[in-house]
Amino acid sequence: MNAHPDTLQFDIEPFDARRYAELCGQFNEHLKQIENRLGIRISSRGQRFDLAGENDPIQAGSQVIQKLYEATAQNGSLTPDMVHLYIQETGMEQTETASSEQDIVIRTRKGMIRPRGKNQQDYVRTVMKNDINFGIGPAGTGKTYLAVACAVQALELEEVQRILLVRPAVEAGEKLGFLPGDLAQKIDPYLRPLYDALYEMLGFDRVTRLIEKSVIEVAPLAYMRGRTLNNAFIILDESQNTTTEQMKMFLTRIGFGSTAVITGDITQIDLPRNTRSGLRHAKEVLEGVEGIGVTQFSSRDVVRHPLVQRIVEAYDRHENRPDQEKRN
Repeated sequence: MNAHPDTLQFDIEPFDARRYAELCGQFNEHLKQIENRLGIRISSRGQRFDLAGENDPIQAGSQVIQKLYEATAQNGSLTPDMVHLYIQETGMEQTETASSEQDIVIRTRKGMIRPRGKNQQDYVRTVMKNDINFGIGPAGTGKTYLAVACAVQALELEEVQRILLVRPAVEAGEKLGFLPGDLAQKIDPYLRPLYDALYEMLGFDRVTRLIEKSVIEVAPLAYMRGRTLNNAFIILDESQNTTTEQMKMFLTRIGFGSTAVITGDITQIDLPRNTRSGLRHAKEVLEGVEGIGVTQFSSRDVVRHPLVQRIVEAYDRHENRPDQEKRN
């Protein structure tokens, strides 16, 4: 921090003691989180806040505090995860863009979902615009969660008649053969993140009923061959583990009135050695094809614990080092 830091003073209005306590968090944990992430100092007395630090971070800090205070009126309680997302949303370099694009909202039965930051905003716009979409990037960037949210909204608005959740049956360091049941049952645990998102947006009972009626269908990629998928919202998750033949097969299943979202992380490929990833190949082959959207996420878009972002960046740095350095 500078020897002579800038300062910023402002009031939160209208002042409410309960909302103020929620904003600060237990033992001021939320304010400390903002301080640590932005490298600023925060002091408060009632509705008045004093921020000290470099100009851009304190402006961002002011924005975060005021948005969080507004959120307490709607959501009631704040969590460290929510504080993290609001900090990341300001992005410092993206402050104006983020604030101007808050009109993108996904509406589900359980509430509204707002994409965070420019890349998530662009991703949702792309999904709403194109019939086939790719969301490529590291874990924790929201690409699968937002795809499920878009699918739920489309189903609620009767834009599609069903949702299909598809995943390649590839072992990620574990043997599928040792799991009980047929192939669909073996792959079921791998689709847990998709189920969790559906439960959050629709409720457990309704999801169960929709699965029983085949309005929501969960299937291994191998079961897609020979089908034509009309009036459906199809999500292919973990697509980095498709072969080139499987990816071509999946993409040519798309029928009229359908939207497909293909998500994956090309840095986490579990295919056998010397087997080319269908996601990596499709990205090259389909570049520039009209009607196909591609959103590339990076470590900056990670919306999980801040350590996840630093872990992704560390692995990226290691993978980009020359082979000789890695061996040493």
